[in-house]
Amino acid sequence: MAGPSRRTLARALETLADFPEPSAALEQYLTPPEIAAHICHQARLQGNLDRWVVDLGTGTGMLAIAAALAGAERVVGIDLDPDALAVARQNAARIDEAGHGTLEWLRGDVTRPPLSLTDATVVSNPPFGAQRGNRHADRDFLETISSIASVSYTIHNEGSQSFVESFAADNGATVTHGFSAEFPIEKRFEFHTDTTQTLEAEVFRIEWA
Repeated sequence: MAGPSRRTLARALETLADFPEPSAALEQYLTPPEIAAHICHQARLQGNLDRWVVDLGTGTGMLAIAAALAGAERVVGIDLDPDALAVARQNAARIDEAGHGTLEWLRGDVTRPPLSLTDATVVSNPPFGAQRGNRHADRDFLETISSIASVSYTIHNEGSQSFVESFAADNGATVTHGFSAEFPIEKRFEFHTDTTQTLEAEVFRIEWA
Protein backbone atom coordinates (compact mmCIF):
# COMPACT_ATOMS: atom_id res chain seq x y z
CA MET A 1 0.00 0.00 0.00
CA ALA A 2 1.33 3.40 -0.96
CA GLY A 3 2.35 5.63 1.90
CA PRO A 4 2.33 9.41 2.16
CA SER A 5 4.46 11.44 -0.22
CA ARG A 6 7.70 12.88 1.08
CA ARG A 7 6.21 16.38 1.03
CA THR A 8 3.07 15.28 2.91
CA LEU A 9 5.25 13.56 5.48
CA ALA A 10 7.43 16.66 5.91
CA ARG A 11 4.38 18.89 6.41
CA ALA A 12 3.10 16.62 9.17
CA LEU A 13 6.49 16.61 10.88
CA GLU A 14 6.71 20.41 10.79
CA THR A 15 4.08 20.51 13.56
CA LEU A 16 6.31 18.71 16.07
CA ALA A 17 7.66 20.61 19.06
CA ASP A 18 11.36 21.34 19.56
CA PHE A 19 13.39 20.83 22.73
CA PRO A 20 12.17 23.45 25.25
CA GLU A 21 15.56 23.53 27.02
CA PRO A 22 18.10 21.84 24.74
CA SER A 23 21.40 20.55 26.12
CA ALA A 24 24.58 21.66 24.39
CA ALA A 25 26.50 18.76 25.94
CA LEU A 26 24.08 16.28 24.36
CA GLU A 27 24.04 18.26 21.10
CA GLN A 28 20.26 18.42 21.14
CA TYR A 29 19.24 19.89 17.81
CA LEU A 30 15.89 19.30 16.15
CA THR A 31 16.24 16.92 13.21
CA PRO A 32 14.92 18.89 10.21
CA PRO A 33 11.51 17.59 9.07
CA GLU A 34 12.66 17.54 5.44
CA ILE A 35 15.57 15.22 6.23
CA ALA A 36 13.44 12.96 8.43
CA ALA A 37 10.78 12.77 5.71
CA HIS A 38 13.37 11.96 3.05
CA ILE A 39 14.96 9.20 5.15
CA CYS A 40 11.70 7.49 6.08
CA HIS A 41 10.21 7.88 2.60
CA GLN A 42 13.29 6.17 1.16
CA ALA A 43 13.16 3.48 3.86
CA ARG A 44 9.59 2.70 2.81
CA LEU A 45 10.52 2.58 -0.88
CA GLN A 46 13.40 0.21 -0.04
CA GLY A 47 11.09 -2.08 1.93
CA ASN A 48 12.89 -1.36 5.20
CA LEU A 49 9.86 -0.52 7.34
CA ASP A 50 8.53 -4.09 7.54
CA ARG A 51 10.48 -4.90 10.72
CA TRP A 52 11.31 -3.19 13.99
CA VAL A 53 12.46 0.37 13.35
CA VAL A 54 14.74 1.77 16.07
CA ASP A 55 15.48 5.49 16.45
CA LEU A 56 18.70 5.74 18.45
CA GLY A 57 19.01 9.05 20.29
CA THR A 58 15.44 9.88 19.34
CA GLY A 59 15.36 13.32 21.01
CA THR A 60 12.01 14.90 20.14
CA GLY A 61 10.96 11.72 18.34
CA MET A 62 11.25 13.20 14.85
CA LEU A 63 12.64 10.14 13.05
CA ALA A 64 10.61 7.61 15.04
CA ILE A 65 7.37 9.47 14.33
CA ALA A 66 8.35 9.89 10.67
CA ALA A 67 8.86 6.14 10.39
CA ALA A 68 5.48 5.45 11.96
CA LEU A 69 3.75 7.93 9.64
CA ALA A 70 5.56 6.40 6.65
CA GLY A 71 4.08 2.99 7.44
CA ALA A 72 6.29 1.23 9.99
CA GLU A 73 4.15 -0.83 12.37
CA ARG A 74 6.75 -1.37 15.11
CA VAL A 75 8.87 1.60 16.13
CA VAL A 76 10.88 2.30 19.27
CA GLY A 77 12.66 5.54 20.15
CA ILE A 78 15.56 5.40 22.62
CA ASP A 79 17.12 8.33 24.42
CA LEU A 80 19.15 8.96 27.57
CA ASP A 81 17.31 12.20 28.43
CA PRO A 82 13.92 11.72 30.13
CA ASP A 83 12.91 15.30 29.30
CA ALA A 84 13.50 14.64 25.60
CA LEU A 85 11.41 11.47 25.81
CA ALA A 86 8.60 13.49 27.41
CA VAL A 87 8.66 15.81 24.38
CA ALA A 88 8.71 12.80 22.05
CA ARG A 89 5.64 11.33 23.73
CA GLN A 90 3.82 14.65 23.47
CA ASN A 91 4.76 14.95 19.81
CA ALA A 92 3.52 11.44 19.10
CA ALA A 93 0.23 12.16 20.83
CA ARG A 94 -0.12 15.35 18.81
CA ILE A 95 -0.25 13.59 15.44
CA ASP A 96 -1.19 10.03 16.34
CA GLU A 97 -4.95 10.45 16.61
CA ALA A 98 -5.64 7.82 13.97
CA GLY A 99 -2.98 5.41 15.28
CA HIS A 100 0.15 4.49 13.38
CA GLY A 101 1.23 1.06 14.53
CA THR A 102 3.20 0.45 17.70
CA LEU A 103 5.28 3.42 18.82
CA GLU A 104 7.25 2.94 22.03
CA TRP A 105 9.73 5.06 23.97
CA LEU A 106 12.59 3.71 26.08
CA ARG A 107 15.10 5.51 28.26
CA GLY A 108 18.57 4.12 27.78
CA ASP A 109 22.19 4.68 26.83
CA VAL A 110 22.69 4.23 23.10
CA THR A 111 25.92 2.33 23.78
CA ARG A 112 23.92 -0.17 25.90
CA PRO A 113 20.48 -0.22 24.25
CA PRO A 114 17.70 -1.65 26.46
CA LEU A 115 16.48 -4.10 23.83
CA SER A 116 17.63 -7.22 22.03
CA LEU A 117 17.34 -7.10 18.24
CA THR A 118 19.55 -8.27 15.40
CA ASP A 119 17.50 -7.45 12.30
CA ALA A 120 16.22 -3.92 12.92
CA THR A 121 16.11 -0.93 10.66
CA VAL A 122 17.86 1.89 12.53
CA VAL A 123 17.23 5.56 11.83
CA SER A 124 19.41 7.99 13.75
CA ASN A 125 20.72 11.52 13.96
CA PRO A 126 23.83 10.98 16.13
CA PRO A 127 25.70 13.88 17.71
CA PHE A 128 28.10 15.38 15.18
CA GLY A 129 30.85 15.45 17.83
CA ALA A 130 31.01 19.24 17.80
CA GLN A 131 31.13 19.63 21.57
CA ARG A 132 34.18 18.95 23.73
CA GLY A 133 34.07 15.41 25.02
CA ASN A 134 31.72 14.28 22.24
CA ARG A 135 34.38 13.54 19.65
CA HIS A 136 33.59 10.32 17.80
CA ALA A 137 30.10 10.26 19.31
CA ASP A 138 28.77 9.08 15.96
CA ARG A 139 31.21 6.14 16.13
CA ASP A 140 29.56 4.99 19.37
CA PHE A 141 26.20 5.05 17.60
CA LEU A 142 27.55 3.10 14.63
CA GLU A 143 29.05 0.51 16.98
CA THR A 144 25.62 -0.16 18.45
CA ILE A 145 23.91 -0.02 15.07
CA SER A 146 26.28 -2.68 13.74
CA SER A 147 25.08 -5.06 16.48
CA ILE A 148 21.31 -4.62 16.11
CA ALA A 149 20.62 -3.59 12.51
CA SER A 150 20.36 -5.18 9.11
CA VAL A 151 20.05 -1.72 7.56
CA SER A 152 20.49 1.80 8.86
CA TYR A 153 19.98 5.43 7.85
CA THR A 154 22.18 7.90 9.73
CA ILE A 155 22.88 11.64 9.55
CA HIS A 156 26.46 12.89 9.87
CA ASN A 157 28.47 16.07 9.60
CA GLU A 158 29.79 17.07 6.19
CA GLY A 159 33.01 15.29 5.31
CA SER A 160 32.09 12.04 7.07
CA GLN A 161 31.85 9.83 3.99
CA SER A 162 35.31 8.29 4.19
CA PHE A 163 34.91 7.60 7.93
CA VAL A 164 31.48 6.01 7.49
CA GLU A 165 32.55 3.92 4.51
CA SER A 166 35.68 2.75 6.36
CA PHE A 167 33.71 1.87 9.49
CA ALA A 168 31.16 -0.04 7.41
CA ALA A 169 33.85 -1.95 5.51
CA ASP A 170 35.62 -2.89 8.75
CA ASN A 171 32.34 -4.40 9.96
CA GLY A 172 31.51 -6.27 6.76
CA ALA A 173 28.85 -3.72 5.81
CA THR A 174 28.24 -1.64 2.70
CA VAL A 175 27.19 1.97 2.22
CA THR A 176 24.55 1.66 -0.52
CA HIS A 177 23.26 5.24 -0.71
CA GLY A 178 24.39 8.68 0.36
CA PHE A 179 23.14 12.20 -0.14
CA SER A 180 23.89 15.69 1.09
CA ALA A 181 21.30 17.69 3.00
CA GLU A 182 21.04 21.12 4.57
CA PHE A 183 20.68 21.08 8.36
CA PRO A 184 19.33 24.44 9.56
CA ILE A 185 19.95 25.29 13.22
CA GLU A 186 18.19 28.07 15.07
CA LYS A 187 20.18 30.09 17.63
CA ARG A 188 19.75 28.30 20.95
CA PHE A 189 23.04 28.34 22.85
CA GLU A 190 25.12 31.29 24.03
CA PHE A 191 28.02 30.32 21.75
CA HIS A 192 25.79 30.71 18.67
CA THR A 193 26.43 34.06 17.02
CA ASP A 194 23.92 33.88 14.16
CA THR A 195 20.14 33.78 14.40
CA THR A 196 20.11 30.83 12.00
CA GLN A 197 22.99 28.70 10.83
CA THR A 198 22.84 26.05 8.12
CA LEU A 199 25.17 23.10 8.38
CA GLU A 200 25.90 20.78 5.51
CA ALA A 201 25.08 17.22 6.51
CA GLU A 202 25.45 13.82 4.88
CA VAL A 203 22.99 10.94 5.12
CA PHE A 204 24.04 7.33 4.55
CA ARG A 205 22.15 4.08 4.09
CA ILE A 206 24.19 1.08 5.23
CA GLU A 207 23.44 -2.61 4.78
CA TRP A 208 25.00 -4.59 7.62
CA ALA A 209 26.24 -8.18 7.27
